[in-house]
Amino acid sequence: MKQRVSSALILLSITAACLLLSEISRVLFFAVAGIICSYELSRSLETKKIYCCAWVMYAHMALQALLALLHAPLEYCVAALTLAIFLAMFSGILHPRVSGPGAFYTEAGVSYPGFLFVLLLRIGIRSIWVETLLFGAFAAWGCDAFALFGGSRFGKHKLAPLVSPHKTIEGSICGALASLGVGLGLYFLLPLIPNSPLGHLPLWVCLLTALLASSMGQVGDLAESLVKRMIGVKDFSDLIPGHGGLMDRADSLLFSIPTAYLCLMLAQRFLS
Repeated sequence: MKQRVSSALILLSITAACLLLSEISRVLFFAVAGIICSYELSRSLETKKIYCCAWVMYAHMALQALLALLHAPLEYCVAALTLAIFLAMFSGILHPRVSGPGAFYTEAGVSYPGFLFVLLLRIGIRSIWVETLLFGAFAAWGCDAFALFGGSRFGKHKLAPLVSPHKTIEGSICGALASLGVGLGLYFLLPLIPNSPLGHLPLWVCLLTALLASSMGQVGDLAESLVKRMIGVKDFSDLIPGHGGLMDRADSLLFSIPTAYLCLMLAQRFLS
């Protein structure tokens, strides 16, 4: 437990420093995290004798980071994704070791976790990035913590037994209720953020954003469990002592943060 807590504190400190330092550091942080997660995925597949063309995933992430730093229009982002998909299939045609499942998993890796990290680094250059990360991260973390508590205390009915046999419907409900508390807390916190364009969001928007972000975070957790079952691994790596790989820590955030951004963007557009 001590190792687990120490690792979490170190990871949080590095994350906070990179996010707060500058726009460049935010984009690079998400890009490097995406590359590490893509590496973990490719190495996990290699244990099952499936060989990806990992450089396609790395190059896609690097190109998307460059486009984000240049504030290129979204059309360029879509073009880069399309190019990566083409290269993934092209690698399967040219490279006999990649051909077949390897090409398919390369293309899948470009989308998950690749493109979800692209969404994060694009969010990192938006005016509401602070508010988005607060809602996405705290809703997901609060949901995870209370879902674990609620599941161990009240859990009787399995949520998705074929994917994650330990998760329960009761735990999921407890996590969702906890996210409402996060939304309430952020309702009072937003006005304290200097120059926040979302400083006076209605309470119902904060509650709904936190609830949707946490719910999608649970979906992200289950999605990662599904991928690990497909591959046949317990953790993607042992990069973070006591926690597994970076992908094992980012699973829920890859779904909760984009969801929070979508909610806040719509609120900013239609309620301002």
